Amino acid sequence: MKAVVVRSFGPFADARVEEMPDPTPGAGEVLVAVEAAEANYPDLLMMEGRYQVKPALPFITGKGCAGRVIGLGGGVTDLQIGQRVAVQVENGSYASKICARRDLCYPVPDGIDAATAAAALLTYQTAWFALTDRAMLKPGEIVMVLGAGGGVGVAAMQVAKLLGAGMVIGATRGAAKADLVREAGADAVVDLSAENLRDSLRAQVLAATGGRNVDVIIDPVGGPAFEPALRTLGWRGRLVVVGFTGGDIPLARTNYLLVRNISVVGLQGSDYRDRWPEACAEAQAAIFKAIAEGKFRPVVSAIYPFERFAEALGALQVGAVRGKVLLSPNADAGAA
Repeated sequence: MKAVVVRSFGPFADARVEEMPDPTPGAGEVLVAVEAAEANYPDLLMMEGRYQVKPALPFITGKGCAGRVIGLGGGVTDLQIGQRVAVQVENGSYASKICARRDLCYPVPDGIDAATAAAALLTYQTAWFALTDRAMLKPGEIVMVLGAGGGVGVAAMQVAKLLGAGMVIGATRGAAKADLVREAGADAVVDLSAENLRDSLRAQVLAATGGRNVDVIIDPVGGPAFEPALRTLGWRGRLVVVGFTGGDIPLARTNYLLVRNISVVGLQGSDYRDRWPEACAEAQAAIFKAIAEGKFRPVVSAIYPFERFAEALGALQVGAVRGKVLLSPNADAGAA
């Protein structure tokens, strides 16, 4: 099989597409022919040895994909050869074939293609648990999403709407992604590149909401946007830390948390996969149901062949991706 293989930690572009032995499903596992794999910011961190955990070398990177079942290990009786599934793993999806535990393979409803299914995995489950389990979103509350034009951002806005948020504010840098943010469901867009952001972000939010602070913030960005965002929260507001695509890991002024009764909580998505797989399956089923019913659809900006994985990850690294970018073992080498 064809796969993107990391043999040493370093610049992600140093990885290579190689021919590897086909995997064989063991007991309780499913073998899937990959049609589309999602590219995510944590993938490049993993490849460079900068992620929370370091896998044993060599390894095949990638946390999610979609395709068709081509093999079943012992004890797997509720899936069929040829059935379409999406797969969530810690590593291994940048390959033309993958073995995964049955409980991490999610049936894909009719009418959802492989690209859409692959795009609706990690970022959507991240958004789902950030809003439901960590932020405990209540219907009618105001949600602000930082990095709103990226994969987690688009997913968080769409899921917030699905869960009954009264207003969704998309925060992005400049006007380049403002149209995408509105199309993804934002009721208002605020600019994270504005001068004196510490004061200007709160002013933008108050203008958009008619004088109300926000109840929930989803933050996959960190960096210099964190403290200004924190100042927009109202009493008993909750900020969920999802990632640090902005670079620096920020610090919270705990006196501000105290006087406003604010909560800052973290979300590590892979913990849900490892510790609570049944909840992941339920969340993914709800996400696919909403997509099948036309309530939202993931935004896919490009599908690259495996041979151009470095371009896809490079676009993620500099924040140039609108929504999601995917990889495919079957795409033409010149496609993007």
